[in-house]
Amino acid sequence: MGSLATLFGLFWLVWILWVTVSKGLAAISPALFAQPTPPPPGIGGGLANAFLGSLEVNAIALLVGTPVGIGAGLWLAEYARRRVLGTVIRFLNDILLSAPSIVLGLFVYTLVVRPLGHFSALAGGLALALIVLPVVVRTTDEMLRLVPSTMREAALSLGVPQWKVITQILLRSARAGVVTGILLALARICGETAPLLFTALNNQYWNHNLFKPIATVPVVIFQFAMSPFDGWHALAWAGALVVTLFVFVLSLLSRLLLARSKVTHD
Repeated sequence: MGSLATLFGLFWLVWILWVTVSKGLAAISPALFAQPTPPPPGIGGGLANAFLGSLEVNAIALLVGTPVGIGAGLWLAEYARRRVLGTVIRFLNDILLSAPSIVLGLFVYTLVVRPLGHFSALAGGLALALIVLPVVVRTTDEMLRLVPSTMREAALSLGVPQWKVITQILLRSARAGVVTGILLALARICGETAPLLFTALNNQYWNHNLFKPIATVPVVIFQFAMSPFDGWHALAWAGALVVTLFVFVLSLLSRLLLARSKVTHD
């Protein structure tokens, strides 16, 4: 029975990937990465401005969410192991980890977009940072707790300050797992659409102003897929293929890092 269930799930996964690859490859061309999104009816053009916009928004999310997440994970693992406050924060982090992304988008819309009076790339990055944050916190916390206590005790017994123990010994031992968490967080936000609809919105043109609306690949895919134009449909499939391949590469890198870390520790 379990084998049948596995085959059933794999069938749909393979079918989705096959459709994405077959339809996406037909629209892959140099123009896809060199030209901005075309106006209706979608003849010519590409997704260059959307790729750049996604790069900017994701970079903001990582720059904001990664340092805070690593810091919070360090505090949970080294200073709040058996404290009630640490247990409460882990519980709240798990809630944030499973929160619908559209709720996070509405939260940033209320706090950032409405006071500023317009959508912006910065607001989109902050919304995605709320998705990055709990993933990095959880991964950092768990990876540091896997480091043997004997390493801490040996360093502290030699008179090494605790901040040096954390930064030069513990983080170095757990860096592969921490980097893996960052890559997984990046893979998760690459395809998020709902938070960006309420924060970054969209932009048909090039935009380098972080305080203005900006095009992103997931939102453009959503817009083009819902349109009646065949040209936009083709670009949507091409964008979906690029995002799928990017997520696949990130997942592969994370697995290679974990495998290399395991071999090193063994």
